[in-house]
Amino acid sequence: MFDAATAYLAAKISRATTRIKVNKPPKQQDLAVTVDKNQEIVDVHAGIHFKWTLQSATAVTKTAKNERRRRLSGSVDYNGTDYWSSVVLNHPATSETMAMEAETKKELMEDLDRFVSRKDYYRRVGKDWKRGYLLYGPPGTGKSSLIAAMANYLKFDVYDLDLREVQCNSDLRRLLIGSSNRSILVIEDIDCNITLSGLLNFIDGLWSSCRDEKSIVFTTNHRDRLDPALLRPGRMDVHLEMSYCTFSGFKILASTYLRIDDHSFFPVIGELLEEVEATPAEVTGELIKSEDADIALPALVHFLKHKDIKRAF
Repeated sequence: MFDAATAYLAAKISRATTRIKVNKPPKQQDLAVTVDKNQEIVDVHAGIHFKWTLQSATAVTKTAKNERRRRLSGSVDYNGTDYWSSVVLNHPATSETMAMEAETKKELMEDLDRFVSRKDYYRRVGKDWKRGYLLYGPPGTGKSSLIAAMANYLKFDVYDLDLREVQCNSDLRRLLIGSSNRSILVIEDIDCNITLSGLLNFIDGLWSSCRDEKSIVFTTNHRDRLDPALLRPGRMDVHLEMSYCTFSGFKILASTYLRIDDHSFFPVIGELLEEVEATPAEVTGELIKSEDADIALPALVHFLKHKDIKRAF
């Protein structure tokens, strides 16, 4: 909606406009002209006069910060070109409901605890109080849910940064300055929408210059496609594989969705999961169809067997 309003107001610029903003978006030949911040544009519709005002990013940021102080739950913030829009984070994911290996989950929770408790240590050794995570694995393996679980555990806000919407470094810097402490910055699918040079500049330069007590989480479906320069410590400190559903992961899902710890169908499901690549999302999709284990589990077995037959062909 913001982009549509910006395009509309570009056509409303007249001699009465005292300030305009001109820039050249990447990969575009023509200049983009629009109103500047805090500039008013008088418009008329159906005989009614009204004013458009592009509110400054600083004012929006202050309003958002005050609102966040009043909220008990976190928020998810999505970026436009150089502004954030916010919604309340109400995702139910927790570390207990994630279909992950117990040891992997334990190591992640310990790393998060260690990070948030070491402010003085980071300051003493002269390092930015930040932590980078890379979540990688096929679609449907729970990367986004894990980010929500991390935010709920830490009570951090989440900033979902789409770098395709960012036109230049100054826009990116404004976004980072506008983000709060105690937050997670998320950049998803880094293999498909971010250039290597831009990402390295982001991690080593702009990201390091913003505030403390922040985590940055990158996600990718294809870790093998990433340049090794992205994977070194200090850029992505923790690499966490989100794999296909294992039997231990299935038991967590069965406990969550069906409230059972054992069933006669468990052994056959365990055998099938060793042979079939099924994501936690696919398993959940079958379990959620019925709260009755005697209905849901046979349906899951049928799904896995059918998936195995398709794989064979």
